[in-house]
Amino acid sequence: MHEQSLHCALSNVRGGLLEDTMAASRVLNTMNRIFTPRLTVRLSVFGTVIGGAVLLRDYFGGAVCKSQNRIEGKTVIITGANSGIGKETAKDLARRGGRIILACRNEVKAEKAQREIVGETGNQDVVVRKLDLASLKSIKEFAQKIISEEPHVDILINNAGIMRCPFWKTEDGFEMQFGVNHLGHFYLTNLLLDKMKSSAPSRIITVSSLAHTTGEIDFDNLNSESGYRTADAYSDSKLACVLFTHELSKKLKGTGVIANSLHPGVVKTQIGRHTGVHKSGFSSFILSPVFWMFVKTPKQGAQTSIYCAVASEVEGVSGKYFRDCTEADCHPRGRDDAVAQRLWEESARLVGLDQDGVAQEKQS
Repeated sequence: MHEQSLHCALSNVRGGLLEDTMAASRVLNTMNRIFTPRLTVRLSVFGTVIGGAVLLRDYFGGAVCKSQNRIEGKTVIITGANSGIGKETAKDLARRGGRIILACRNEVKAEKAQREIVGETGNQDVVVRKLDLASLKSIKEFAQKIISEEPHVDILINNAGIMRCPFWKTEDGFEMQFGVNHLGHFYLTNLLLDKMKSSAPSRIITVSSLAHTTGEIDFDNLNSESGYRTADAYSDSKLACVLFTHELSKKLKGTGVIANSLHPGVVKTQIGRHTGVHKSGFSSFILSPVFWMFVKTPKQGAQTSIYCAVASEVEGVSGKYFRDCTEADCHPRGRDDAVAQRLWEESARLVGLDQDGVAQEKQS
């Protein structure tokens, strides 16, 4: 009886194995029909192209800040921190334990960014402060609030900017790109200098651009009143940022405060919303694959700002220009001592500071 049962069981096993073998054979035959040698080659080429594109994207994404330094107990101000590079910089520095002040014009967007940063990092010490860099009044009110409320300011990141907008003027009558990108940060930095000196060692970081290489400082036309070209005005304002940093570093020598500028790379952020490509849906569609491969994400674009803010290698380094988390050469125009000094004097006059421009307002 037992021998019959065992024989029956073995027959069932052999039958099942035979069925499985036949099923596997059918699957292999089907796969062979689908994946012909020609198709296999095409899939291999396709995979290679995709893999290569990903590697190229990583390459053009630039360097990553490898510093593990923490910044507990330090206060960081980041202008334009509600989106793009500024928000990603704020996230990273919040993860490192700092007190982060989001200095933004649009408080609604800033508060949304603040909730996102707190949620992702667990750092509750992230606050929003109103700052409109197109208004000297707003800048002064912001600085006064910081000076009265904050015991110290350890890192100031002049990140906010506007790019290739129409011929607009700030509240005080300055051409918008020159007024926001340069004069606004010039005024803000000077108003906070005493606070930062008392907080030394401290760092001032100004986000410029590779576009500074095509910029020029025309002291007879700083406001672009004579012949406005939106791209030229942007480049001029970014050259002004480099020259400002160059002169600032000389004035801060021996104070324990360092000042550096940087190029974040070509980054996909809202700053390019006024350019022709972003206005054209057709151009955006056609160029999207190129942008995907060669244009940095905001997180990638933030790496050099983060590096300049926290890296031990930057301690004591001042008046330099960085890109991809390393010191680089700016254009020779960005190191012109005479132009830098004159630009400082003109900027101080325009925003109402004394000739030195070091946080001392003129008496009326």
